[in-house]
Amino acid sequence: MSAESHYLDAIEAEENEDLEGALNHVELAVKADPKDSNAWWMMATLLAPDGKYPDIQQASRALVACTKVVEIDPSRVDAWVKGGRIMVDHLGLYEDALDWWQRCREAAPLESVPIVEQTTILSDMGMYPEARDRLGSLFEEDLDIANSQLARITHLHRTLEMSAQQDQSVHFKPWQRNHGGWTSIKMRSNKAPVSENMLFMMTTIPFLMMEVFASRALFGEGWGAFCLTSLLILVTVIIGMSFTRKLYQRVNKPGFNLLRAIQFEASCGCVVIPDDIRSSKLYMFLFSRHPPAFQQRLEKIIQSNKRLPKNWKMKMPDFDSHLDEIGYIEEDEEESELSSYEEE
Repeated sequence: MSAESHYLDAIEAEENEDLEGALNHVELAVKADPKDSNAWWMMATLLAPDGKYPDIQQASRALVACTKVVEIDPSRVDAWVKGGRIMVDHLGLYEDALDWWQRCREAAPLESVPIVEQTTILSDMGMYPEARDRLGSLFEEDLDIANSQLARITHLHRTLEMSAQQDQSVHFKPWQRNHGGWTSIKMRSNKAPVSENMLFMMTTIPFLMMEVFASRALFGEGWGAFCLTSLLILVTVIIGMSFTRKLYQRVNKPGFNLLRAIQFEASCGCVVIPDDIRSSKLYMFLFSRHPPAFQQRLEKIIQSNKRLPKNWKMKMPDFDSHLDEIGYIEEDEEESELSSYEEE
């Protein structure tokens, strides 16, 4: 049978909810025609459907399929996005994802998605100066921003602005063994993170109840009193939410630091978390919140017991490599070339 016949059989099997049969047919399709990008894309969506949690084998095969799609058709932004999501969300390949998104920029220099994704990765890893540079390039190059990305970009901008106002030494870096963040993690290691809703209930709800009971004595009765009471409650809720958000960040900072350490281990493939912290309640809580593929890969890293090399540095791609694709020429380089030519 031809590749097209296998592909059509795969579509029919998927419509009949026979996912295993669809996967078998699509595997035969790509075997018959390795250049069929649609078949590779179907394989990726079957192995790692949106909203599902594939295991490490399925996620790895889906990533290979996405790689095949973009090799055949680099303009397939949907395949770039899915591959990037698999690398970060399911496999924890943060460093590799930076390079993946830069390759996407080379294929689609006018897309803003790669910059947003790179900024998010660098911010999550604690590389705040580099993240600010990435976010700044989004506006320097005047790229179009989709409405669905505005909230995310706003959140990133706020986070990076806050980090710029802080002392760089307080930013937790898991690759530094003597960083003070490890001490705070150990102090909170036997306690699970506190939810923001719980903090709101503990700090704000008592005041709201007092206001409700005291409203009649303060404002009397009638529509005017009702409006004043409602206004007072609204102001209290707004202030309470702002206070709770700050308290939530402060109380759970050790948890956020440990989460960064977990993500760092998955990214670099080396063990950095001490054994006493790894067996703690906080670690187990955060570890269990990751997808199955992430957990399975991290367990393999822990079993390998590979230690982080001294003077480790994060591998950064050439963030300007996409400029070659759009024919950008630096003025300094042009002048130096002319100068050398004149000298000759």
